[in-house]
Amino acid sequence: MGFWKSLFTTTDTTTESSSQKRDRASLSPVTPQTERIFFSTERDIDLYDLEELCDAVGWSRRPLRKVKKAIQHSFLVVSMWEQQGNRRRLIGFSRATSDHAFNATIWDVVIHPDFQHKGLGKALMKYLIKKLRNDDISNITLFADPHVVEFYRNLGFTPDPEGIKGMFWYPD
Repeated sequence: MGFWKSLFTTTDTTTESSSQKRDRASLSPVTPQTERIFFSTERDIDLYDLEELCDAVGWSRRPLRKVKKAIQHSFLVVSMWEQQGNRRRLIGFSRATSDHAFNATIWDVVIHPDFQHKGLGKALMKYLIKKLRNDDISNITLFADPHVVEFYRNLGFTPDPEGIKGMFWYPD
């Protein structure tokens, strides 16, 4: 944990609107002080910025009204931002649904290709898991495409624990 503590510090700040609380973890700058990366749990995300991020990794487009609804009904939403001077850019996103007691499922984990392979996906997941554990969620699941299974395995996720197989129902 010492490595991550050396990179990230957690602070709570309030935006202009006192009703919008923001949780941030800032990456210690390795470039001049004008650039930093931080997390936010705000749900007021520009859907076009999110669509642009998803396009950058090649995800299929989804109706924005449904994306908005998914975000509104999620238990936790975490976004990752690059701040350069006054400019803020969405570079990562994830969300989780939950029964608010025992279980949560992580969805839509995405990191912009320009920021992949730098440890930021791992940091995003660790931040999300920490937030879920702080809410006493003990069973965290996710669905992973085959090419990212090893990434999640390295974070402690186990495919099909105890031989349990997921089942799906799709409309005809």
